[in-house]
Amino acid sequence: MKAAVYDNPGPPSVLKYVDVPDPVCRSNEVLIRLEAISIEGGDLINRRSTSQVNPLWVVGYAAAGTVVSVGKDVTTRAVGDNVAAFSMQGSHSEIWAVTASRTWLVPAGLDIAKAAALPISFGSAYHSVVSRGAIGMGETILIHAAAGGVGLAAVQLAKRAGATVIAVTSGSERQAPLIELGATFVIDRLQYDVVEEARRLTNGKGVDLAIDPVGSTCKLRFPRSHRKGVSSSLAMLAAESSMSIYGCRCRIIRRCTGYLWDPSSNGLRCTAASTISLLPPQPERSTSRSTDLSRSKTLRTRTNTPKRPGPSGGS
Repeated sequence: MKAAVYDNPGPPSVLKYVDVPDPVCRSNEVLIRLEAISIEGGDLINRRSTSQVNPLWVVGYAAAGTVVSVGKDVTTRAVGDNVAAFSMQGSHSEIWAVTASRTWLVPAGLDIAKAAALPISFGSAYHSVVSRGAIGMGETILIHAAAGGVGLAAVQLAKRAGATVIAVTSGSERQAPLIELGATFVIDRLQYDVVEEARRLTNGKGVDLAIDPVGSTCKLRFPRSHRKGVSSSLAMLAAESSMSIYGCRCRIIRRCTGYLWDPSSNGLRCTAASTISLLPPQPERSTSRSTDLSRSKTLRTRTNTPKRPGPSGGS
């Protein structure tokens, strides 16, 4: 079959369209004859910076097409099914072997090319906002990178759940489309301090859920602390709230002493939609504790209420 591969990372010109062996369908897999692929942000990053393990490593991790073969242990898919799929590699090819549980049936009438783009953006957003974040009616959610693929999906899902949606983006030209899709407020991070605006828009309470693909790139300093900056998402959270982290390599919190957050000296690889839950502040000082972002952990925080002129808003 034909597939896209590369030997060394670099610009788009490093990609080669070559013949590679057809994949073998294992017992828990399906073979999909692909009709459309999705080019994700990770594809661009990998092609620019990641060396491949062998010269026949087929790139790509999202696509859609028709099932042409089914493994002996698969009972939920049949030959002829139209599916969208996700896996760690191999989608930029004619035929793709994928674990059946990582495929989704494409409803009749949905364009197959549009279906190819759904598993990563809406799958990540649903896992962050609904499955792990459990956002509910009347709660407030803040979504970083809201103009990206996952962000746009998260805005729509949160709006549908009945939440007040604070979208964070860069540039005024992105505000109107976000409000049209369901954002209640849009903060332009190039013009406003995101933490101060989130506090102002929630009357000092903070948000119930923060969706953060940004990690260590979004920092602040507490005014009475000489320590290093910490994740601004934590400073925006209300008591008894949560933060969902996805797709980032972050220097997030390793320990908490009193009410000062200390960033880790080592990078942590965050699994998809890891969640940190926060308890309301207590008068006594907390003991130091370690956090594992692969599961939900409990930390302690304190909030304040800075004031600043407001960003764009809508209903």
